[in-house]
Amino acid sequence: MEHHSNPRPPWLEAECIARESYGKLVALLAAEFRDVAAAEDAVSEALVAALTHWPEQGIPNSPEGWLITVARHRFLDEARRTARQSKLLDALTSSELPQPFSIPDRRLALLFVCAHPAIDPAARAPLILQTVLGFGADRISQAFLVSPASMAQRLVRAKRKIRDAAVPFQIPERSEMPERLEPVLDALYACYTEGWSTPLEGVQRNDLTREAIWLSRLLVELCPESAEALGLLALVLYLDARSAARRSDLGDYIPLSEQDPALWNPDLLDEAESLLLHASRLGSPGRYQFEAAIQSAHIARRHSGQTDWASILAFYDALLQYAPNPVVLINRSVALAHVHGAAMALKSLAELEGDPRIGEYQPYWAAKANLHDQLGETQHAELAYTRAIGLASDPAVRRFLIERLGAGNKSFD
Repeated sequence: MEHHSNPRPPWLEAECIARESYGKLVALLAAEFRDVAAAEDAVSEALVAALTHWPEQGIPNSPEGWLITVARHRFLDEARRTARQSKLLDALTSSELPQPFSIPDRRLALLFVCAHPAIDPAARAPLILQTVLGFGADRISQAFLVSPASMAQRLVRAKRKIRDAAVPFQIPERSEMPERLEPVLDALYACYTEGWSTPLEGVQRNDLTREAIWLSRLLVELCPESAEALGLLALVLYLDARSAARRSDLGDYIPLSEQDPALWNPDLLDEAESLLLHASRLGSPGRYQFEAAIQSAHIARRHSGQTDWASILAFYDALLQYAPNPVVLINRSVALAHVHGAAMALKSLAELEGDPRIGEYQPYWAAKANLHDQLGETQHAELAYTRAIGLASDPAVRRFLIERLGAGNKSFD
């Protein structure tokens, strides 16, 4: 078999290909054999084989063809070992292996399978993150502020439901789209924010943000009159447009309020503004349109030179009607402090005290520390900063918080 050369080390190239191919291959096998869990197992074993063999033997010319071939064999071996579903064995044995460069991408269909009404609503978005985007249960549990054990149980039950209920692996009819769209949007946003919050030194960051944007564009093509699909695409484009301004040349974290608008991508911002305007004209407001509107209000500073915090606070108040969760309340506290002062913002954050979901949530402690700092409450600020620093996974954010510790009365987003 021919192999291609690449300037990246073989182990890194193998890791990148494996990560990019995971969801595509799971979607293909699951669509053919109607068993998401078994498809995941087979693909995972194929990826392990690739990470073992490719660094030594070189990357195949058709990496995905190699992976799907190995995954099919693993699937067949497991089916034979457990002597289950003779029809499945017949199908596996008789099906032709895909030719190089012809692996179909069925992730969009799998997105909607995971959002089927038969699936527990609380499991739909997490299931998409795991099966389509390759997230582990631990990372998913962090994104949804639940325990890893509870999340793992939800995912197992959801996959079993897909298999037992024989959910069809196809893009639903247009009339069925509305009831399935929300968890798909939630999963894509969680994917983007995971990439957005991953340290820039991390290999996965660009993969996750790129995947989320690409799939969001596909959704808009599929549902061009869905205001929320348009809103989500606008939101991730607003965020992505600011990616170059989030770090200094030395890699230091720069909060939104201190970013140089000249470093923002004007083409992406203009596209996001157009999408949001189109969405607003459809007369169907929702979470992602208000999330995008908040970003639009922030980036208006590129023209006015000032941040309209009153409008941002109003958008957060509207957003709470659609997404009444701790993350929104924490972000709202920053705007509230600018409009009505840090004391009122702290009072708002007090609503979250005792909520088990925020004990390990770093942004909560960072926001609380900053508000105490603004009020001159040094001891409380130090305690909250220390907690936030300990929870920060991004070295640049950790350095930023350490600098803010004791610096006094500086705001950040």
